Amino acid sequence: MTLVRMKPLTSLPRAAARAVRAVLTDIDDTLTSDGRLPALAYAAMERLRAAGLIVVPVTGRPSGWCDLIARQWPVDAVVGENGAFWFRYDDAARKMIRTYFRSEAERRDDRRRLDAIAAEVLTRVPGTSLAADQQYRAADLAIDFREDVPPLGADDVRRIVDIFERHGATAKVSSIHVNGWYGDHDKLSCSLALLGDVFGIDGRRHPEDVVFVGDSPNDAPMFGYFPNAVGVANVRQFEGRIEALPAYVAEASFGAGFAEVATALLAARG
Repeated sequence: MTLVRMKPLTSLPRAAARAVRAVLTDIDDTLTSDGRLPALAYAAMERLRAAGLIVVPVTGRPSGWCDLIARQWPVDAVVGENGAFWFRYDDAARKMIRTYFRSEAERRDDRRRLDAIAAEVLTRVPGTSLAADQQYRAADLAIDFREDVPPLGADDVRRIVDIFERHGATAKVSSIHVNGWYGDHDKLSCSLALLGDVFGIDGRRHPEDVVFVGDSPNDAPMFGYFPNAVGVANVRQFEGRIEALPAYVAEASFGAGFAEVATALLAARG
């Protein structure tokens, strides 16, 4: 468990902020506030993209949502289902480009095994439910523990994770769901592949070219990898319970915190 202390966003060096080429961001409780996308967060994405930065939401949300996000939000691409794929809409060709980490046959077999996990979780952990967006998912299983059900405690969340792991699946905890899947992909590996393959940004050699903004334990690989990662203020609730913290933390929470990050990056660019 990390003992790193988060620094205020205001201490991010101006030169480092000016050098950023891409902004990756979680969605739930990072862009959203109380489950809604506020105008200031949407406008912040627009401002970043207008200034020439690559903007990519990196989320646990499902493929059905990501299709809409890639088409209609002011973003350059979207990484979904915790790194199972990226979608990118080519405006000129009027074509959605979908890249998955696992083949269609693998995803069919994965679904069979994940369905068995779902049945066990719902039986053994009372109060859980399939996430309302599960029917729109292509590669993972999302168990709701506080989005549309009364919030469950940390012990219940741990039991859900244990069931996934006992079946050999990866499990990650977000602010609202436990997401599980088969395969060695995650938010970080998919994001790095997307940046390099599509946008020519070598995040492996130059992670300082990227800022990631997030809020919860499933963002830990991103926080630990990108030296200028930023948490919105609500990330503080996970201190002591997250494998890696971001280097910096915004003063504001949720969508307002993301807008604060955007303002800092744009101010550094003049």
